[in-house]
Amino acid sequence: MIDLMEFKGYYGSIHYSDADACFYGKIEHIRDLVSYEGYGVHSLKKAFEDGVTDYIETCKSKGKDPEKPFKGSFNIRTGPELHRLAHIYAQEKKMSLNQVVISALESYLLASKLSK
Repeated sequence: MIDLMEFKGYYGSIHYSDADACFYGKIEHIRDLVSYEGYGVHSLKKAFEDGVTDYIETCKSKGKDPEKPFKGSFNIRTGPELHRLAHIYAQEKKMSLNQVVISALESYLLASKLSK
Protein backbone atom coordinates (compact mmCIF):
# COMPACT_ATOMS: atom_id res chain seq x y z
CA MET A 1 0.00 0.00 0.00
CA ILE A 2 1.22 3.49 -0.88
CA ASP A 3 0.22 6.16 1.61
CA LEU A 4 -0.25 8.94 -0.94
CA MET A 5 -3.14 11.01 -2.26
CA GLU A 6 -3.15 12.71 -5.67
CA PHE A 7 -4.73 16.02 -6.70
CA LYS A 8 -3.91 18.17 -9.76
CA GLY A 9 -0.70 16.20 -10.35
CA TYR A 10 0.57 16.69 -6.78
CA TYR A 11 1.05 13.89 -4.27
CA GLY A 12 0.40 14.17 -0.57
CA SER A 13 1.59 11.89 2.21
CA ILE A 14 -0.70 10.38 4.84
CA HIS A 15 0.48 9.90 8.41
CA TYR A 16 -1.22 9.44 11.75
CA SER A 17 -0.22 10.91 15.11
CA ASP A 18 -1.56 8.88 18.02
CA ALA A 19 -0.43 11.57 20.47
CA ASP A 20 -2.53 14.23 18.70
CA ALA A 21 -5.22 11.84 17.40
CA CYS A 22 -5.01 13.38 13.94
CA PHE A 23 -3.85 12.65 10.42
CA TYR A 24 -1.22 14.87 8.81
CA GLY A 25 0.95 15.06 5.74
CA LYS A 26 2.73 17.27 3.25
CA ILE A 27 2.96 17.68 -0.50
CA GLU A 28 5.69 15.29 -1.59
CA HIS A 29 8.25 15.54 -4.40
CA ILE A 30 8.64 19.33 -4.30
CA ARG A 31 11.11 21.47 -2.38
CA ASP A 32 8.52 23.94 -1.02
CA LEU A 33 6.92 22.88 2.26
CA VAL A 34 3.14 22.60 2.19
CA SER A 35 1.69 20.67 5.13
CA TYR A 36 -1.88 19.86 6.18
CA GLU A 37 -3.80 17.96 8.83
CA GLY A 38 -7.26 16.60 9.54
CA TYR A 39 -9.12 14.58 12.12
CA GLY A 40 -10.58 12.10 9.67
CA VAL A 41 -10.06 10.79 6.16
CA HIS A 42 -12.39 13.29 4.51
CA SER A 43 -11.02 16.31 6.38
CA LEU A 44 -7.43 15.23 5.60
CA LYS A 45 -8.21 14.87 1.89
CA LYS A 46 -9.92 18.28 1.85
CA ALA A 47 -7.00 19.88 3.69
CA PHE A 48 -4.59 18.35 1.15
CA GLU A 49 -6.64 19.58 -1.81
CA ASP A 50 -6.97 23.03 -0.22
CA GLY A 51 -3.21 23.04 0.38
CA VAL A 52 -2.49 22.25 -3.27
CA THR A 53 -4.93 24.91 -4.47
CA ASP A 54 -3.51 27.48 -2.06
CA TYR A 55 0.06 26.60 -3.08
CA ILE A 56 -0.73 27.13 -6.77
CA GLU A 57 -2.57 30.42 -6.07
CA THR A 58 0.17 31.71 -3.75
CA CYS A 59 2.84 30.99 -6.34
CA LYS A 60 0.78 32.73 -9.01
CA SER A 61 0.27 35.81 -6.79
CA LYS A 62 4.04 35.99 -6.19
CA GLY A 63 4.83 35.62 -9.90
CA LYS A 64 6.52 32.28 -9.25
CA ASP A 65 5.91 29.06 -11.15
CA PRO A 66 4.72 26.34 -8.77
CA GLU A 67 7.09 23.40 -8.61
CA LYS A 68 5.90 20.35 -10.48
CA PRO A 69 6.76 16.89 -9.21
CA PHE A 70 8.46 14.57 -11.66
CA LYS A 71 9.81 16.91 -14.30
CA GLY A 72 10.99 13.95 -16.38
CA SER A 73 14.68 14.14 -15.62
CA PHE A 74 16.82 12.89 -12.77
CA ASN A 75 20.45 12.03 -12.08
CA ILE A 76 21.47 8.46 -11.42
CA ARG A 77 24.68 7.12 -9.96
CA THR A 78 25.50 3.72 -11.40
CA GLY A 79 29.13 3.23 -10.50
CA PRO A 80 31.89 3.07 -13.12
CA GLU A 81 31.39 -0.52 -14.30
CA LEU A 82 27.65 -0.28 -14.91
CA HIS A 83 28.17 3.11 -16.59
CA ARG A 84 30.79 1.55 -18.89
CA LEU A 85 28.54 -1.41 -19.78
CA ALA A 86 25.57 0.84 -20.48
CA HIS A 87 27.69 3.10 -22.68
CA ILE A 88 29.05 0.16 -24.69
CA TYR A 89 25.53 -1.30 -25.06
CA ALA A 90 24.25 2.09 -26.28
CA GLN A 91 27.02 2.30 -28.89
CA GLU A 92 26.38 -1.26 -30.10
CA LYS A 93 22.63 -0.63 -30.41
CA LYS A 94 23.12 2.86 -31.90
CA MET A 95 21.14 4.36 -29.03
CA SER A 96 21.84 7.23 -26.68
CA LEU A 97 22.66 6.42 -23.08
CA ASN A 98 19.39 8.14 -22.17
CA GLN A 99 17.45 5.77 -24.48
CA VAL A 100 19.16 2.77 -22.86
CA VAL A 101 18.17 3.92 -19.37
CA ILE A 102 14.56 4.63 -20.44
CA SER A 103 14.30 1.23 -22.11
CA ALA A 104 15.76 -0.53 -19.05
CA LEU A 105 13.37 1.28 -16.70
CA GLU A 106 10.37 0.52 -18.89
CA SER A 107 11.31 -3.16 -19.09
CA TYR A 108 11.93 -3.43 -15.35
CA LEU A 109 8.79 -1.56 -14.32
CA LEU A 110 6.58 -3.46 -16.77
CA ALA A 111 7.99 -6.79 -15.54
CA SER A 112 7.50 -5.70 -11.91
CA LYS A 113 3.91 -4.70 -12.59
CA LEU A 114 3.13 -8.01 -14.29
CA SER A 115 4.64 -10.06 -11.47
CA LYS A 116 2.33 -8.55 -8.84
